[in-house]
Amino acid sequence: MNTPFSKALLASRGGYAALVLRVPVGLILAAHGAQKLFGWFGGYGLEGTGQWLASIGLAPGYLMALLAGGAEFFGGLALVAGLLTRPAALVTAFTMLVAIFSVHIGNGLFMSNNGYEYALSLFAVTLALAIQGAGKLALDNVILARTAGSKG
Repeated sequence: MNTPFSKALLASRGGYAALVLRVPVGLILAAHGAQKLFGWFGGYGLEGTGQWLASIGLAPGYLMALLAGGAEFFGGLALVAGLLTRPAALVTAFTMLVAIFSVHIGNGLFMSNNGYEYALSLFAVTLALAIQGAGKLALDNVILARTAGSKG
């Protein structure tokens, strides 16, 4: 059924620009999440990431690593597919805010000093996707079309 909630969650007037944002940012987030969860791509996995997060005051570290890694990995994959784009974008935007204020803010803006510019860029894109929605070529559109066709 096509309710106002499903329309608000899934509908998007965004065009192809949202696709251009979703796919690369989703892949980047998923890769960073895979580092935290699985130790892929040179990451430290849950144990190592959890120990580091606990050492900077984000305790319990293992749980925080699981939450951050899960948000990035699964949120990133959802963004690539355009599946529940707004919730995935909100979760990843929040994760980037936590990264900015818990890890990077004290180092200034620039990445060369481990600053927050990269996380801020990811935050801006994911916030824009949360506002705009998935745009074209997204599973959200397929779901919305099916719910519209099953009125009853």
